[in-house]
Amino acid sequence: MDNLEIQKWIPHRYPFLLIDKISEIVANSHVTAIKNVTCNEEFFQGHFPQQPVMPGVLIIEAMAQAAGVLARYSETDLVKGKTFYLVGLDDVKWKRQVVPGDQLVITMRSVKKRNPLWIMSGEVLVDGKVVCSGGLTAAAA
Repeated sequence: MDNLEIQKWIPHRYPFLLIDKISEIVANSHVTAIKNVTCNEEFFQGHFPQQPVMPGVLIIEAMAQAAGVLARYSETDLVKGKTFYLVGLDDVKWKRQVVPGDQLVITMRSVKKRNPLWIMSGEVLVDGKVVCSGGLTAAAA
């Protein structure tokens, strides 16, 4: 699924669309998304000008967007016309910094569904190393 296809599944747009591609998706199971981090990202202007680091909350947002694609893809009829909102985080850990030139490989797995809630867990890798992991809960409204 390319960038244009992703935009059919979630409402996010530039500059807040934080996933570039879906490389694998299995309904009700898991999704793997890619985010190519470039030096042109707007947030690097202030975080930090002399040593650019992707904010951890934006890594979480990329995880949430991948989870949103999985949820909408899995339940197209149930969530038609609804938006998924991040409503909780659990056991989130950041292990290393993300800098320009990194490619985030985001894998989110469905843990439990209880409409309108989705509970997912996942991790973000750069060069095969974990940069962030944790669980999130999203609700359709």
